[in-house]
Amino acid sequence: MNNQVSNLSRYLLIGAAFSLVISIFTPIWRIDLDAPQYPEGLRLLIYANKLGGDVEIVNGLNHYIGMKTLHSEDFIEFTLLPYLIGFFAAASFFVAFKRSKKLLYALLVLFLVFGIVSMIDFWRWEYDYGHNLDPNAAIVVPGMAYQPPLIGFKQLLNFGAYSIPDIGGWLFILAGLLMLAASYIEFKGGKKISQTVINLSFPLGLLFLASCGQPGPEPINVNKDVCQHCKMNISDTRFAAELITPKGRIYKFDDILCMAAFDNNQPEKGGIMYICDYGNPGTLVSIDSVSFLKGEAIQSPMRGNVAAFASDEDMNEYNIAWQAKPIGKAELFVALSK
Repeated sequence: MNNQVSNLSRYLLIGAAFSLVISIFTPIWRIDLDAPQYPEGLRLLIYANKLGGDVEIVNGLNHYIGMKTLHSEDFIEFTLLPYLIGFFAAASFFVAFKRSKKLLYALLVLFLVFGIVSMIDFWRWEYDYGHNLDPNAAIVVPGMAYQPPLIGFKQLLNFGAYSIPDIGGWLFILAGLLMLAASYIEFKGGKKISQTVINLSFPLGLLFLASCGQPGPEPINVNKDVCQHCKMNISDTRFAAELITPKGRIYKFDDILCMAAFDNNQPEKGGIMYICDYGNPGTLVSIDSVSFLKGEAIQSPMRGNVAAFASDEDMNEYNIAWQAKPIGKAELFVALSK
């Protein structure tokens, strides 16, 4: 009986090791907080060894509801976690070098236990901070707890809390999946399985890398999505627009006029803007890749009276009837801000 792992499994383990090493230096988890008074939102980033993001602002808000302030030095996890992740990275390299199936299975079991214990500890940490409140706080709501969700969404007074993995967390999950794939391949011992994994590894790797980058635009849901600025339902996808902020938040608008007004009032600039191609309703295109027409005959929902075209041919065809004025993006935003 062959007790050595295949070359493919070794490559998977090395990939898991590199994923774990990178996860030490990137945010593992994040908690996003949305509220009307913070249009851009607040973000708490959890690294392997520290807290990041809008920690001081969150601490200021927590003071009013009686929650303890957050300080990296108060968590022993931030001292232990980098070493524990480093241990599993080193162990993955070691198993790949030794090529032992028994060590591979043991590594997978230990890693799964580590992941489960980590999530339980995270839940315990959230429970403690959300329930052990100062009874003398400025804002006391009887029976109210402020425990963020372990994963997903939860409404906390006027704040919406989103708890999801960040880049490091997805890399951590990827490492576990690579260990699981290696174990499955060795358990089955089939060459056909190995070849299937090889065939799938490249496109799946590209998909994972793409998911870690800047999010792209979301489709506009007609009569369901609401304009972030004017609060009207988006009903005409010829004029709809979308803004992705530097923090990755996505805001939708029924008119470029609304997007310009919303962006003008934001403290943090530099987001990515998309606008629907008038010639292909509902198709969102980068605002830097379109040409604009502005004129009274266009009549967009909030009277921005601007249409965007990805194709100059389409623009010229529509403009036969409109006789509108071509306008550049910089000039357009100056005009819309007045």
